[in-house]
Amino acid sequence: MDMNQFLGLSDRSENPREARERLQLYINLKLSSSGQPACAAGSDSSFLQVADNLLKSYREKSRLLNGYLCPPDLRIQTFLDDYLKDVAEGAVPRLPENTLILDRHGVARELSLPARQDEFKNDYVSSYRIRNGVLHNPTSDRRTTKGSFHIAEEGLPIPGDKKAVPKLAFARLLRAALNPPEHLLRLPFTAGQQQEAKMFVSLLLRPVVCPEIPGVDTEKNMEIRFFAPGSLVSNLDFVESIFGNGGNPVLASNDAGLDADHWSGHSGCVILAPHLVQLTKKELGLPHRDQATPRQVADGMCWSKEDECYNDGAAFKITARDERGVIITLLADNYYGYCKKEVKTQLSYAANLFGLAEEEHAGGALAFPRHNHGEEFGVDSITRVAGYSYDEMVKHYGELMHLQPQGYGIDRLHPEVIYVPQDLRMDLPSQTVSWLKNGKRQAIKLQPGKIYVQPNGYKVEMQKHPGAPSWRLVGTDPEGTFCHKPCTVSGGGKSEISKSMSDAVIYAPLFVSDLEQDMDQVERIFERDYANRFKPGFEMEDRQPSRKLLSAERSLGSVIKVLTPSPSYTTEFNTWLEGVPDRILALAFVIKRMYHPSWGKNWRKLLSVDFVNGQPGHELKLGERKLVGSYLRVGFTEKGAWRVFKMRQDFIPAEKVQMEDDISASVVVPLEVLPNASPKSSNPSVKLVRNCEYRLFQRPDDAIHRGFDQQTEKDMAQRDNFLANFEPLQGDTLTEIIDDVVGFGQYTEPMRSLLQQAHDAGETVVSSAHPRLVDGKPSKNPRYLQLRTDIANPVRRHVAEVGARFNRRVPLGTAVVEQVNAVLTGRRNNPPEPGIRPLAVYNPIHYQELPELFMDFICSLTGKSPSTTGAGSEGALTKGPFNALRPAVDLNNALVSFIITGYAGYSTAAGHVGPKLRVDHDISLLVPEIWSRLSPKVRDPRFLIDNGCLEKIEDFEYQGRTIRASRLGYRITERFVHGFMGKMFDAPRAVFGEAILRPESQSLEDFVDGVENIVEAQQSVAASYLADGSVEDACPPLKALLHIMASGSFEGKDAHHAEIRALFSREALLASDWYKERLLTKQRRDIALWQRHVSYLDAFASRASHHDVAEKLDIRNRLATAKARLAWVSGSAYLKSLRGTIGADPMGMENKE
Repeated sequence: MDMNQFLGLSDRSENPREARERLQLYINLKLSSSGQPACAAGSDSSFLQVADNLLKSYREKSRLLNGYLCPPDLRIQTFLDDYLKDVAEGAVPRLPENTLILDRHGVARELSLPARQDEFKNDYVSSYRIRNGVLHNPTSDRRTTKGSFHIAEEGLPIPGDKKAVPKLAFARLLRAALNPPEHLLRLPFTAGQQQEAKMFVSLLLRPVVCPEIPGVDTEKNMEIRFFAPGSLVSNLDFVESIFGNGGNPVLASNDAGLDADHWSGHSGCVILAPHLVQLTKKELGLPHRDQATPRQVADGMCWSKEDECYNDGAAFKITARDERGVIITLLADNYYGYCKKEVKTQLSYAANLFGLAEEEHAGGALAFPRHNHGEEFGVDSITRVAGYSYDEMVKHYGELMHLQPQGYGIDRLHPEVIYVPQDLRMDLPSQTVSWLKNGKRQAIKLQPGKIYVQPNGYKVEMQKHPGAPSWRLVGTDPEGTFCHKPCTVSGGGKSEISKSMSDAVIYAPLFVSDLEQDMDQVERIFERDYANRFKPGFEMEDRQPSRKLLSAERSLGSVIKVLTPSPSYTTEFNTWLEGVPDRILALAFVIKRMYHPSWGKNWRKLLSVDFVNGQPGHELKLGERKLVGSYLRVGFTEKGAWRVFKMRQDFIPAEKVQMEDDISASVVVPLEVLPNASPKSSNPSVKLVRNCEYRLFQRPDDAIHRGFDQQTEKDMAQRDNFLANFEPLQGDTLTEIIDDVVGFGQYTEPMRSLLQQAHDAGETVVSSAHPRLVDGKPSKNPRYLQLRTDIANPVRRHVAEVGARFNRRVPLGTAVVEQVNAVLTGRRNNPPEPGIRPLAVYNPIHYQELPELFMDFICSLTGKSPSTTGAGSEGALTKGPFNALRPAVDLNNALVSFIITGYAGYSTAAGHVGPKLRVDHDISLLVPEIWSRLSPKVRDPRFLIDNGCLEKIEDFEYQGRTIRASRLGYRITERFVHGFMGKMFDAPRAVFGEAILRPESQSLEDFVDGVENIVEAQQSVAASYLADGSVEDACPPLKALLHIMASGSFEGKDAHHAEIRALFSREALLASDWYKERLLTKQRRDIALWQRHVSYLDAFASRASHHDVAEKLDIRNRLATAKARLAWVSGSAYLKSLRGTIGADPMGMENKE
């Protein structure tokens, strides 16, 4: 793939000015060949004069193709011709034939501003060319999705929460969309000239519908065509930057119909038409209120006054689609987020029709535990993993590296990656890495910036302590835990799961009160006998309870466990522990971390404090080195002060590789069909996930505080950003910012340099801390497109893959499979506020069995967050505002996915825990650190329940009514905190105390209201499924659940009845007729798809005019492959192979297929 053409990622070897001149020449040629005026200024004019006859000849030949549409447009037009034939009022509106095709990334960006000016403004957007890229500020900085999604009638059933629109009104809206006012067609590139170009621009996308199934099937994509009036070309810059440019749709090489291996068979079309808000209901053919149906009245699809504007003149989108796999949307707005979300909508539609796959609203990350090895590595058993050797590594993976005579390798793609033997020694003081080769010692320099990879995939790096002058050796496990965060409501921490916790860690000195007195207390702790601390029956929790704390037989983690109160300990021992000050425990842990056996009992002599003004100070020193501790904020006090807790002295945050952020495509397959799999889970079927986005539309809320969001400041200091809703800074305003020495100094270095350089050059620039002003106040929705971290910094993804490949011994040429290992959805909780009920009933981590989990998923209730104007249901699986189909389809797929895989449904809290404890996203950052350090056995909910780490929440009576708290499932307990959080914190029980683990202890009244808020919302949402008939689309377990949510029972059984819960078992699913029907549905659709592929390829191969193209594209071989694939999907073996997948939802179409 040409990443420059696809995403605008060049190797930066060419001069930017020359590259821009070439791009402008290319644009001018395209304009001239389309019969439009080119940009008159510059050297291009003379060239265009020379090429004038050639361009005229090209235009004359183009006229002979009048009526010709490129392949994707023809597929869309064919659908429109049939769909609208009974309401066409003459000819069916046709897609524009002569558009300026954006056939490579960067053309749209150059077109979005005048060639010789740095600003462009119209009624919809204000655009600026700035030092750090382009800035586009739409007229309104935010939008609401309420009431904005309309769907044309006929075709598939319309969800009850969407507005149903008569087909005639859609046809008239389409005609108006394709005939915009002339000023909208104005291309910014030629703005201000005597003759300006005025035309449509168009773009082809090929976003992912279904991920590759390694060893089984290729990735599947759909095709989406975007059309926009010229003045809105920045919207197409936006979407191509996120999803990639699909190339020129006229060329056969980009025809999805010829790409049978990858095309899902679905086509989408999006037409931007903000002028549609000016049309009246009457002129669109909507009935008078007196002649309207009850639904038309409810949806506002009728009028009382002739001048009533459609949708009350507010922004909207309207979609037409049916079971044929074509979906067309008119966007009556230019808000950038709508364009992205429309791709999401169309992907969801395609995935549901295709089967096997789901489009998910998710975040996710691979989290690799890391370890602090201090100054030496290689002296313990961790480096001597049996069965791995340097010679074996070279034999199987030597192609990856340049081999060196000393017995190590250098990665061919990333020379900072060094491959070293398994048995080695790394010594930080001497900065050497040494090993034996043929009995002779070999050594290389240990260097920062290098990643040393062992044959078992373990990685070691030399890193400077972020808060101290010292260095350390940091190791990273070869295998990470893929934490998948689907169905996460607004503000639930979808992005935070993949953010490194390192940026949140605070580094500060370690303090003592009175050194000698504190040391006396520590010494008594070390000398105490701990053999009798357990209650009878719990002694097995420590294999040798009498071990001394400073013994080499005890790890730091073991010591922290001993000194953390536990339900397994006697009351007397817990009482004694409660009396030990936290600072004394922290000091004991520091000494244990630093302790060396050679110290013996003389450890006190190595610790000291300086004397200040003749008095002993309080900063602890080890020898001549001041010790630095790491601390983490976990929430706020009621007065807003930070709750800060000391982390273990040896704790290093996990290495994270971002896997998802918003729009994901996933597929469920039986584990047995994969060539390899992560050892971090062993589900019978597993989920594979693919991020559909290459750039992420980030809202950097914390960047308004200068220097706080380091990643955003680094990103925004680059030269090629796409930004929205920021203030353009120049002249005196910029001077004032720079002259504020204190404030300016708070920025990180990249942002300071950017602002200073822009100021010195007299350029306009954007600061991360200065959102645009809207009504005199900073916008709450500043945005920028962030290049995905695995693309921006590919070496970390490369090393993660290599580590897993080595560890599993996966051959080169075979994909390393990273299936989902854990599901952790995100909640947004809020305290009671005026007009908003409380929703802060969850503790940090909950587990729910499938009935309770899907009650939540059906409703997707969210609390108030920065990204929402209120609180309430976000629709099934949080996809309500973006779903073009009835939600039961997505819910059926999700439920089958959970049942067939057996993934446990955990959830994490954001916003608040209880009404009094605000936590923001502190827990969202924390949970992947915990989960990555749990084995598959330990994070199994049955293990946690059996060992008292999860407690079931029961219904209870309150003021004469039953509070259905059992809907909350299970929640973590003190045992969980004691058992697992000691890996991170010195005092884990202080982090998650009683008030956090049991939010009802903060306010029982608010807890009760919060639970009732949930139950009533679930009841209301479920009732709507019954009212609009979509309950009939639900699979049997889901149908039972909807009735229980709406009325409390189904066929006389409530949610706790054994027969209801049995419906959610894997055994019941596999044995059911409805599951078998899903597999048959998938087979039928695949047969129809491959018949279509064969027909299209055969027709193309027979075209005499395209013989050379057919030969170049090897169409005959593609046709043979398609025929073989058709034979395979038509057979019984294929149907059998679908067992263990989600199949495809019938969607009430059984009789049509």
